[in-house]
Amino acid sequence: MPVLYALSGTIFNVFTVLLGGTLGNLAGHRLPARVQTTIFDGLGLLTLLVGVQMALHTRYVLILLGAILLGGLIGEAARLEQNIERFGNWLQDRFAGQDGRFSEAFVASSLLFCVGPLTITGSIENGLTSNYRILALKALLDLFSSFAFGASLGWGVLASTLTILVFQGGLALGAGLFAGILDRGTVTELTAAGGLLIVGIGIRLLNLRRIPVGNFLPALAVAPALLELYRAVAPLVRPLLP
Repeated sequence: MPVLYALSGTIFNVFTVLLGGTLGNLAGHRLPARVQTTIFDGLGLLTLLVGVQMALHTRYVLILLGAILLGGLIGEAARLEQNIERFGNWLQDRFAGQDGRFSEAFVASSLLFCVGPLTITGSIENGLTSNYRILALKALLDLFSSFAFGASLGWGVLASTLTILVFQGGLALGAGLFAGILDRGTVTELTAAGGLLIVGIGIRLLNLRRIPVGNFLPALAVAPALLELYRAVAPLVRPLLP
């Protein structure tokens, strides 16, 4: 299958984020400060809601807890938050001048656009069949989200297209491999872990607490690994239980 067909949904998604983010930035500067604050608070509340909805899909709370704790420890040891901010600041200096919220916009929008069942199942379907219907739906949703992020956080939202290209594009191009690994249960737990990270983004957007969300990114890999460990161990332990 030609690479362009496998990436058709991802390319369309990148286009909608660029369009929405650009329009949001152009409109945001023309809005009064109180209106910008209202949009920003509304975005924070909506981000919290989306994150909670995703996190509640978990079937194994202890796996989710373990993924967040272990992922956080791994991320802290690797100083992921600092490295992500350093990368965001480099992009800011190179492309965005004095936009002080560039890094925050980059991290927040990357997480929101790249974590969730639509991203995973849509990318795999696009890669296997060239059908991009799921990613087209996601792209239209991201169009409105990127407008809100652009209006409230600035040009950093456009940098999230790099994350979309790498993550969604990687899933699509490796669809044959991932299709056998990412079953429904795995996608559910990965989505739940991503939902908790999005809750952290919402808390940051509302200025309640600056949670270093970047340090918890390894949880997205730890959650599926813990689920596979549970699946392997559970049949051995179950006969020993009373």
